[in-house]
Amino acid sequence: MSHAIQLVILITTLPGRGREQVEAYERLAPVVRAEEGCLQYDLHQVTGDPDRFVLIERWSSREALAAHDVTPHMIESDAACKAFRAGPAEVIELAPTPLA
Repeated sequence: MSHAIQLVILITTLPGRGREQVEAYERLAPVVRAEEGCLQYDLHQVTGDPDRFVLIERWSSREALAAHDVTPHMIESDAACKAFRAGPAEVIELAPTPLA
């Protein structure tokens, strides 16, 4: 049985630069959501902290996630985010959930 890959990604921007994260996400989200295997790609701001975010991703398979990681738009985005992020994002993979 195939399992969805679920990720929670913790993002912190440099002080006062949270808006840049939101703008980058708004440009990137439609492209990522159109990728084969993308089941969810949602950014949430942490209540009370405009510079902290949680990105929730769900992929149909490990192969779909691996393909996503090497797309030109993700490589470009990862490079651009260094300008406003406080450091690397923390990626947490959740326990597998069977696909319905």
